[in-house]
Amino acid sequence: MSSTRRKSRELRSAIILVLPFMVIFTVFFLYPTVKVVMLSFTNAPLIGEGEWVGLDNYVRLLSDRLFFTSLWNNLYFVLLTVIPTTVIALLIALAVSRLSGRLQALVLTLFFLPYVLPVSVVTLIWAWMLDFQFGILQPLISTLAGRPVAVFKDPNWVMPMIALVTVWWTNGFNVLLFIAGLRNIPKDLYEAAALDGATAWQRFWRVTWPLLWPITALVLTLQLILQLKLFDQVYLLSQGGPFNQSYVVLLQMYREAFQLNNGGYASALAMVLFAVIVILSVVQFQVLKIRGRK
Repeated sequence: MSSTRRKSRELRSAIILVLPFMVIFTVFFLYPTVKVVMLSFTNAPLIGEGEWVGLDNYVRLLSDRLFFTSLWNNLYFVLLTVIPTTVIALLIALAVSRLSGRLQALVLTLFFLPYVLPVSVVTLIWAWMLDFQFGILQPLISTLAGRPVAVFKDPNWVMPMIALVTVWWTNGFNVLLFIAGLRNIPKDLYEAAALDGATAWQRFWRVTWPLLWPITALVLTLQLILQLKLFDQVYLLSQGGPFNQSYVVLLQMYREAFQLNNGGYASALAMVLFAVIVILSVVQFQVLKIRGRK
């Protein structure tokens, strides 16, 4: 077989293998993305065409107090979840890594189990446990607050409680990532450090932490992106209340698109949120990358 013919067959095989992905990517990602960008410059309803209005939707955002409130709530939620869930997952992974055999598998399963539950089930469980009258956690809340609290109707409690639910729900995946990172650290390094007289804290700080930093950076970046896209928990637990204290950008986008039929303005909200996610995730990743080189 000639070289030209062989290259032609290889090219044909490559096209056949790549084509299904390209079709799916174009239909379900590229086309909707381009459509949303175009809609953000129109006054289109949710379904149907609209008139070109240029940057009017983005100018409107600058005077939309509800948008800035929802954006602040998103950033506040990030502060409540991203670093705490990473620290908790790391501590759990360090503890689980000391176990072995079936006990380790059982503990890992217990921690990962909430992650496989649908959000509707998760919110139903926590709504029951935190119920103002019958919740089994209300005695603990009464001890902390001095009185029973309807946590999802209290402006001071609603976001921390949604953050607690989210950390409990999603942390199993982070634990698995850290466990994988810990298993990739050579045992010889710990043995050498122990022979040199290093304490447990020194072994963690000088061996575990530097080698685990890429996983930590990955977890922090994934959590930042995930928590900025907060919607399900808020919609099911508080509907954005009370007094818009848990109102987030995706909830405003949903309201504008599906309740007020403002598809163009909702698309502008989507583009701004997309830009915020990209900028913050890139900045965070670069900062973590620089930190990892030190």
